[in-house]
Parts: sequence; structure tokens; C-alpha cells
Amino acid sequence: MSRRSRGLEWLGRRIAAGLERANVIERSRLRATVDLAWPRVVTGFSRMSQQTADLAMVGLVLGSPAIAGLAFAYAYWQVGNRVSLGISGGSISLVSQHFGGDDVAMADRAIVQSFLLATVVSIPLVGLFHWGAEPLIALFSPEPDALAFGATYLAVLAPAIVFEFYNKVASRIFAGVGDTFTPMMIRAGGAALNIVLNAIFIFGLGMGVVGAAAGTVIATVLVTIAFAWGLFGGAYPNRAPLPVGLRLAGPAVDPTVLRPLVVVSTPLIFQQLARAVVVFPLLTIAAVFGSTAVAAFEIARRIRDLINSLSWGYSIASSSLVGRHLGADEEGVATAYGDEILKLAVVSYVAVAAVIFAFADPVSRLFVTDPDAIELTTLFVRVAVIASIGLGLDGVATGALRGAGDTRWPFYGALVGLYVFTLPVAYLGVVTPLGIRALYAALLVETFVPAAVTIYRYRTGAWRAVSRSLRAASSGTGASPDRE
Repeated sequence: MSRRSRGLEWLGRRIAAGLERANVIERSRLRATVDLAWPRVVTGFSRMSQQTADLAMVGLVLGSPAIAGLAFAYAYWQVGNRVSLGISGGSISLVSQHFGGDDVAMADRAIVQSFLLATVVSIPLVGLFHWGAEPLIALFSPEPDALAFGATYLAVLAPAIVFEFYNKVASRIFAGVGDTFTPMMIRAGGAALNIVLNAIFIFGLGMGVVGAAAGTVIATVLVTIAFAWGLFGGAYPNRAPLPVGLRLAGPAVDPTVLRPLVVVSTPLIFQQLARAVVVFPLLTIAAVFGSTAVAAFEIARRIRDLINSLSWGYSIASSSLVGRHLGADEEGVATAYGDEILKLAVVSYVAVAAVIFAFADPVSRLFVTDPDAIELTTLFVRVAVIASIGLGLDGVATGALRGAGDTRWPFYGALVGLYVFTLPVAYLGVVTPLGIRALYAALLVETFVPAAVTIYRYRTGAWRAVSRSLRAASSGTGASPDRE
């Protein structure tokens, strides 16, 4: 072992010991959590970096109107992306619990039904985004440059949504059986390829927003092909074959599995849709203050999403570990994992947010060059990094509930936080002298109110009973899932 490796190992042991002494997380559970989480964190960071790099490349070449156009197009893309997250959340819940209970056949059936549901839901979105791109973007702003950039980007990007659905479901299936390393390699590789292709298309070939969209389509399709290899039984280098898979034997539509999948996925879909749809009025309100405000708002949200890469790992680790231990009838262990991963998230998010808050000005200069745009973007970024703490807590608590199949309360939290608090607060900027400052406040309540609701539900412990009834229903030994 090299001196550097020994140093890193020593540092890791010191951090683990410190977290245990501070009563954040017990050392063995930290190892299990990190083993699952770090590949997902890397995946999330690479995926969010890909989208952020697109924004920076286009912004540096074409300016704030292009960033605004991409923000409008990305809002529609996020509708599909959020629905795919809901379906994949149902997948990891059922797959992890059946796999934890040593019922591989049921896990395989859940996988087939997950891909069936993903196909049925995603295909109509392709037609809507491709042929309806211009009128959809026009709903945000009449500015001709932003409209043209956004409509072009959305129309070219549209076919990728089907493959993005497949990729989300596939990555959650791997995580549900304890393998987050393989999805990390596949997704991070796809993200890196996307950035390279976009740089070639935008800077080298001068394709502008068409190049940004084309690079994403190509990379997304290649990621799907890589996942399909493992799901159909292929082995990756230095990795054992997946113990579950996409096995097409049996009925194409299996109501006994599809129904619990829909029951678990539907609240998650609506929760995710609530988060996606609220962006539309928020961007419309930002557009009242011009393209520069829209660009600053979108850049801040992308930086917030970069920080939230931590939740990609913590949330999936919580879902997988809580779900597997519940499936093995180890409720005490499942609860310990849920509690301690939540505390670990608090420590991590506060530390990362503090660093980026301090460097908000140089971060803003990566996207815009106009002094007024830099100043406004810096303010938005500082607010967004504070808001990221609430987003992280909500994601981790939702992960634990998702592992148990208790998915309604995160939806309630999103609904209340976004539509009872966030939108009215943002609208105050239009009808009062608060102006753009109301958008700062909206960014904060957008994350902290849903987090409060979701954490409250987790603390009640009712999710343990939901898990018992869900497992009984999906195995045919009990009544319908008790949603309390």
C-alpha cells in the first residue's frame, strides 16, 4: 500500500471514529452506507455536472437568452425525468424488499413490470416534446431569442426521454440488490461522454443548442445499452452477474406485481411532478424581471442540484438498507439505518453548503461575464446553497420511507411546500415592492417546508407497518397495502 493510500485510510478511520463519537452514525453502518452511497454520489455529481456544463457552454457562447431558453426547455424535460424517478422509486422498493426476503422470482417480475410501466408512460412524452416544442416554450416568455433556443433544444432532445426512463429504472434495480458501483460507472461514463460530445458539437462544430441536445441523446442511448447488458444476464469486468434481471418468461402484464408497483410509485410520481410543475410558474415569474434574472435563477438551481448529488447516494442507501432489513424482518436495524443516515446528511450538507457559499462569486463567473449578471447570480447561488440543506434532508427522509413503501407523505410535503408556500411567496415579487427578493425566499421555503413534513412522517415510525402490509399484499398473503 502506498503512503498516499495509507494516509487516506487513516483519514477515513479518523472521520468514522469522529462521527461515531458525535453520535452521528455507528461505524459499521457508516461503512455499509458509504459503500452504497459513494458510487451514487459520483453518479449524481457527474450527471448534474453534465447538465451544468451544458448551461455554461451555451451561456458562454450565446449569452443569457440561450441560458433562459435552455431553462424553459429543461423544465419540460424535468416533467418526464421526475415521472421516471417516481416509477424507479417503486421499483427499488419492491425489488429490494423481495430480494431481501430471498424471493428472486418476485424481484424479477417486479423488474419486468417496471420497464413495461416506463415504456407506456414515456412514449407519449416524446411526441409532445418534439412536435409541441415551440408552443410549449412560448408559454414562458415571448422573447424571440429565448423562444427559439428553447424550442430547438427541446425538439431535438425529445427522443432521449424514453431511454432516460429506462436508465432510471435500471440504476435503481442495481441499487436495490446492493450494487451502486456498476450504475456509477455506466452513468458517470455516459455523463463524461455527453460533456465531450457537447464540447465538440458546441465549440468545435458550432452547432449551438442543437449540439447540446444531440450530445445528450447519443449519450443517453449508449447508457441504456450498457444497462441492458447486465439486466439480460451479461457480466461486467470484475463484477459478478446481477442476481436479478429482466427475464421475459411469464405474462407480459402481471397484475399481482403491477398493482403494488403502481400503488408505491403513484405517490412518488405525484410528488416528483409537484416539484417539476412548480418550476413553470416560478420561471414565468422570473421572466418578469428579464432573461438575466431567469438565467441567474436557473444557474442557482443547477448549483443546488450539484450539491444535492449527496442525496443521490444517501437517499438510495437509505432506501436499499431500510428496505432490505425490513424485508428480512429486522425493523430495529432498518430504523437505526434510517436515523443515522439522516444525521449524516445534516453534517454533510452543512459542510458543503458553507464552502460553496464562500466561493459563490467565482462560481457565478463560470456561467456569465456581464458584471450585473455576475452580481445577481452570486446572490441567487448563495440562497440556493442554503436551500440545498432542506432539499437534502427531504431526499434522505423520503429514501427511508420509499424503502418501506410508504410514499404518500413525501408527496403531501411537496404539495404543501411548493403550492401553499413557495408559489405565493414568489408571486409577492410581482405584486409588492419585494421584487426579485421574493424569489430568494421562495427558494428557501421550496425545500425546507417539504423536508419538515417528510421528516415528521418518518419520526412517527408508521412506515414500518406500511412495509409489513405491502409485503403481505405483493406476496398474495394479505390484504391491500395499508397506507395509514
